[in-house]
Amino acid sequence: MKNSKNIPVTELLRNGYDLFLAKDMKGWSQLCAEDVIAEFPFAPEGTPNRFEGREAFYAYLKDYPSFINVKTLPTMKIYGTDDENVAIAEWSVSGEVIGNGNPYEMSYATFVTFRDGLIVNYREYWNPQVFMKAMNGESFAAE
Repeated sequence: MKNSKNIPVTELLRNGYDLFLAKDMKGWSQLCAEDVIAEFPFAPEGTPNRFEGREAFYAYLKDYPSFINVKTLPTMKIYGTDDENVAIAEWSVSGEVIGNGNPYEMSYATFVTFRDGLIVNYREYWNPQVFMKAMNGESFAAE
């Protein structure tokens, strides 16, 4: 299935991370289909790990930049797969936790499925221990 602009999903995903780095969470969420499912299987206990729908995902993401100031994406590798609608990203962020000044250095592995140029499934893996240490027990989202 090709998207309406015939843009490779690897490029669509890279554009999404550019919006993330620019702290444009509304723009990032607009890359998602209305029925997107976003999953964070390693989310720390007490924080949500699954969101259904664009609005729910945006509600989760919208305050992220006021808690974590992502300054750079030092690594970014995006891979296509045998399925032209699926991309995989290995990426990292470097920044700081705004509330306590702690450094925030995190690596991610993300699996993204697109339909008609929009994200329909976003599954992201990261280390909750690194997150909790940087946040000093604070959280930007609660269940």
